[in-house]
Amino acid sequence: MEDANQHDPATLEKLPEGEFMRLFIKHEPALRAFARSILPDWQLVDDTLQEASVTMWEKLGQLHDQAGFLPWAKVIVRFKCLSAVDKLRRDRHVLSQQVLELIADEAETMDADEIVAIRSALAVCLTQFTPPHRELLLAPYAGDGRVKQIADRGSKSVNALYKLLGRLRQRLASCIRGQLEPEMS
Repeated sequence: MEDANQHDPATLEKLPEGEFMRLFIKHEPALRAFARSILPDWQLVDDTLQEASVTMWEKLGQLHDQAGFLPWAKVIVRFKCLSAVDKLRRDRHVLSQQVLELIADEAETMDADEIVAIRSALAVCLTQFTPPHRELLLAPYAGDGRVKQIADRGSKSVNALYKLLGRLRQRLASCIRGQLEPEMS
């Protein structure tokens, strides 16, 4: 017979540290991808995820069962990300709160297997590009000014590289969709 107090948050015991760490490490790639869907750069993702992990540990008593860890953790990561974006807003232009909420809602529906499949498809598709094209595809994620540095090294203008980047991204997206279609069938 089930104990009536079993789901009362006041009677729940905190998961052991090892179990919390196991769950966090298992779901970290999904949480990192979720945070990146909201935040503009990887450094901010790292900082925010670290802050969120501390909050998760502090609020672990709110977790009703281990199976609910990922949705529960995503809520905490979401609030930490939105807080980080609010701080950024004071310094520069960022997407509106409403747009960020829509992006977060969409990203929240993705499960860990889906993220792994997309990453795998991305890795396969990137191998189909020449090294210079691969470098250009990854340049916007490597930091500010990377595309300009590539333009300075070569014979094309920054504008021409961005146009090429747009075409390369279309090819990459098409390849990824092609890689994922057999899995979705």
